[in-house]
Amino acid sequence: QVQLQESGPGRGKPAQTLSRTCTVAGAASPTGWYDGAWIRQPPGKGREWMGGISYSGSTYYSPSLKSRTSIFRDASKNQITLQLLSVTPEDTAVYYCAASQRLILGATAENLYDCWGQGTQVTVSS
Repeated sequence: QVQLQESGPGRGKPAQTLSRTCTVAGAASPTGWYDGAWIRQPPGKGREWMGGISYSGSTYYSPSLKSRTSIFRDASKNQITLQLLSVTPEDTAVYYCAASQRLILGATAENLYDCWGQGTQVTVSS
């Protein structure tokens, strides 16, 4: 069964780069078999799809975040990484990674993914 483990700092300062890494683990679950995505939920707001990456490495981003977001994968480490540039306090949110055999652009519901990370609170403040 595929499991996702998220890692990375839980705090950042304005203008810094936020990095989150999702490690795909489990029997017969190399990263290459799954598409991945990052979703976040700011306090008091709904979930926001940030972007995704296909098993072949094609990337897709939310238009509102495209200029600041990069998603890439390291197949040798079974990892999918999110980088968000020039963060502000408005980037404070719970960040989730998710994986599925077929990426649905914009999907924020857990039941549209085969696996969903535990979520991590990330706070941006000076």
